[in-house]
Amino acid sequence: MAQTLATRAYQAANRVCLGQAKGVRFKSKGRGLDSVENKWNKSGMRFVLDPNAGDGGFLIWNAEVLPARIEWRDDVVRHGLRHPIKYARLVRRKASSPKAQGADREGYRYYVQVALEGKPHQKEKHTVGTDVIGLDVGPSTIAIVPQQGEALLLPFCEELRPDARAKRRLQRKLDRQRRANNPQNYDEKGRIKKQGKPRLAWKNSRGYLATRRRLAAKERKLAAHRKSLHGRLVHQIIRRGNTIRTEKLSYRAWQKQYGKSVGRNAPGMFLEQLRRTVASTGGTLSEFPTNATRLSQYCHGCQSYVKKPLSQRWHSCPCGIGPVQRDLYSACLAAHLEPANSIPSIAHEEWEGVGLRLRAAIEVLQQRAKEGQALPRSVGIPRAAARLSESLAPNRLELVYRRGRLEALE
Repeated sequence: MAQTLATRAYQAANRVCLGQAKGVRFKSKGRGLDSVENKWNKSGMRFVLDPNAGDGGFLIWNAEVLPARIEWRDDVVRHGLRHPIKYARLVRRKASSPKAQGADREGYRYYVQVALEGKPHQKEKHTVGTDVIGLDVGPSTIAIVPQQGEALLLPFCEELRPDARAKRRLQRKLDRQRRANNPQNYDEKGRIKKQGKPRLAWKNSRGYLATRRRLAAKERKLAAHRKSLHGRLVHQIIRRGNTIRTEKLSYRAWQKQYGKSVGRNAPGMFLEQLRRTVASTGGTLSEFPTNATRLSQYCHGCQSYVKKPLSQRWHSCPCGIGPVQRDLYSACLAAHLEPANSIPSIAHEEWEGVGLRLRAAIEVLQQRAKEGQALPRSVGIPRAAARLSESLAPNRLELVYRRGRLEALE
């Protein structure tokens, strides 16, 4: 176990030496470690199965014997525990409060992660296709165009609905509580004093800690929902085919350019999950450098590059290609791009069928916009969020409290 901790410390320092990271995040003595693991399942911390007691599993760590709760009705768990155990990992996760189910007095839950031999369980509904798929991943949309099947242009994490107002209220409450608990750390203008010697000491009240737990619980639920949406979309792509082709993008540059919208949808995490799933199914994920392919500026009809501004969302060329949505066209070119060649090749007679599939994908979004659904601006449908259905109810007089008096607002 000490060797695994030393390996983690060495890898963190080595990333800084190689220029792959800016710094090392140190583990404080007070908060401790959130995970420890062993190298094998013969001594030290080990996980054993005993079908004659409890749920059948125990984590043994020297003199400590911790019974585990195992969900044997889950097909994935039942399939995995039939295989030999290589080693175990003990993980600590923060719960919403100390009163949450399964939490200790400090508000933590503990889980056992087991590394097993053999192949992972494949659910029957998660089939693997044979088509070649091109992707164009953006900050708010994703275009999926296979060589043969139906093309799709989807808003990224459309079902994700973060409550920004509730989050902002909790953040303001945290700031008020922190100021009330530490008035000595603020100057007469309400700004935090500069760090000096001795360093500023901060006191945290029970109310402050409770508010911080509520805010952290909201972020955890949002992250779990986003991860489930990513997994659903990954399996939707794998059902069409496990040969994926896309451009290699810099998501750090997106974060600087687009800000929090990229962090909300996390396209980098989606690509990482897609990469792991494709590898587990025996497929390939080819990423082409953007500076070599430049698919968003290429026209296969005249085989030329034309630089377009980001605001131009439609590709239209005098050679007769277009108008076609830019993200869909880039994904289509990626699907027909061979790994050994940086120029996509689409035959003239093949483009007629491909163009119809791309127009069908954009017509679906146009119909959704007419029904009043809000779509990202990068789709290229103007005033998509303004096409709201007309209400048949008459305008009502509402009373609004404004500047010490009630007014009627129509």
